[in-house]
Amino acid sequence: MSLIVHKYGGTSMGSVERIQNVARRVAKWHAAGHQVVVVPSAMSGETNRLLGLAKEISAQPDGRELDMLAATGEQASSALLAMALMAQGVPARSYTGWQVPVTTDSAYTKARIKSIDDARIRTDLDLGRVVIVTGFQGIDENGNITTLGRGGSDTSAVAVATAMKADECLIYTDVDGVYTTDPRVVPEARRMSVVSFEEMLEMASLGSKVLQIRSVEFAGKYHVPVRVLSSLTDPLIPLEEEMVSGTLITFEEDQKMEAAVVSGIAFSRDEAKITLLAVPDKPGVAFSILGPVAAANIDVDMIVQNVSVEGTTDFSFTVNRNDFARTLDLLKSQVGPAVGAREIRSDEKVCKVSIVGIGMRSHVGVASLMFRTLSEEGINIQMISTSEIKTSVVLNDKYMELAVRALHKAFGLDQDPAEAAKA
Repeated sequence: MSLIVHKYGGTSMGSVERIQNVARRVAKWHAAGHQVVVVPSAMSGETNRLLGLAKEISAQPDGRELDMLAATGEQASSALLAMALMAQGVPARSYTGWQVPVTTDSAYTKARIKSIDDARIRTDLDLGRVVIVTGFQGIDENGNITTLGRGGSDTSAVAVATAMKADECLIYTDVDGVYTTDPRVVPEARRMSVVSFEEMLEMASLGSKVLQIRSVEFAGKYHVPVRVLSSLTDPLIPLEEEMVSGTLITFEEDQKMEAAVVSGIAFSRDEAKITLLAVPDKPGVAFSILGPVAAANIDVDMIVQNVSVEGTTDFSFTVNRNDFARTLDLLKSQVGPAVGAREIRSDEKVCKVSIVGIGMRSHVGVASLMFRTLSEEGINIQMISTSEIKTSVVLNDKYMELAVRALHKAFGLDQDPAEAAKA
């Protein structure tokens, strides 16, 4: 008998019929003798509906009250799932994050989990019940309800799996695994049966929307095996088939990883580039520019500083497009004049495209092939950033899909890994 954590996203919980299908799937695992903890999201669209109501009342709602409101979505879906399980003869009990409790810090709307008390859950499991724990939420040390931010149910599920030393955490979603890139951009994209935590972490941080990045960080830190699989299959699919479906996210040393040098292509349209021209080339100039940006709680991604010419240099960096206007205003009103920049240029029509793969550590010429492929397509590279297992470039966003398709083909990602290794 194994302890398994199931997580179901909003699409999986999107209607009474789908909730009943989730109940059938969970009942199947329970009947096979597994202990099951389920972490559901709110029904599809419900969180947006609640936040929309809040914005109608106040342009800047109070964070504490926003969390009080947003947390109700998961409470409703959890109770409905418990009812659906009981209607099928499966004993079940649902709990909110504060009833477990899932203790977090006090950063409303983006709290971080500090600890989980699993005693109540274990008592119910020992009594033969399926336990349902609301995702996305917790309680701070002052008794206030908190939420974990967008995609927080993924993090809740992995955290519960960590606290309970679960055998596996199954993330059920509306896709059947992790693909080499977005199939909507490249129809030939291939589902990977196994991917390493390092690769998944890079892909999540670089724009892949399959898993929330914090959930991958959590899983990697505590060595929790995570499997991404589809909730839209027949809920009564044979258990032995379901247990090996989807994509297993695991450790490089634990599995014989697929042979591909590059495992996937990630991309993000939500990028904007800002350049400060002719700033003094002296110690501390980078901090003078990026310090105020960080103080304004704006995340900076790629950074490039050019070679000094006559005592000055150009300094470029990228931010999320949602932060573009605020960053530009800060630079023009405060930072630019303070550091003596001759001019500030900006471009919010850029994108980031990245190749990711643990095989890049031991193979030369990977970045060279990337650059040659883009050159042959007539695509100009504006910025480059590298790490051990990824290379990212900033391009004009009108070339994004062309770049992704060309790179996907150049690295043989549309082929079976064994065939690609022979090529």
